[in-house]
Amino acid sequence: MTVKTTLSFTDRHHKFLMAKVKQGAFATASSAVAAAIEQLIEDEVQRENALQAVSSAISERMELARSEFASGEELFRSAFQRINVD
Repeated sequence: MTVKTTLSFTDRHHKFLMAKVKQGAFATASSAVAAAIEQLIEDEVQRENALQAVSSAISERMELARSEFASGEELFRSAFQRINVD
């Protein structure tokens, strides 16, 4: 379904949009706006997936016994060895 709406743009945005249509990057201004919205949707999905992955990793690590934790000293030693810092 297509919905007709009215949008307002700054001069800068309008010039850029029209230039992209003139260059042939998009058939119409509407298709350019639709592509931008699709990109926003995809960005939001990726952001949500990343946040969920981090949340899951944190939850899993919170279930570890304290004896399984790595000390800060061990972590820094390992990191420094990887970047060759003494």
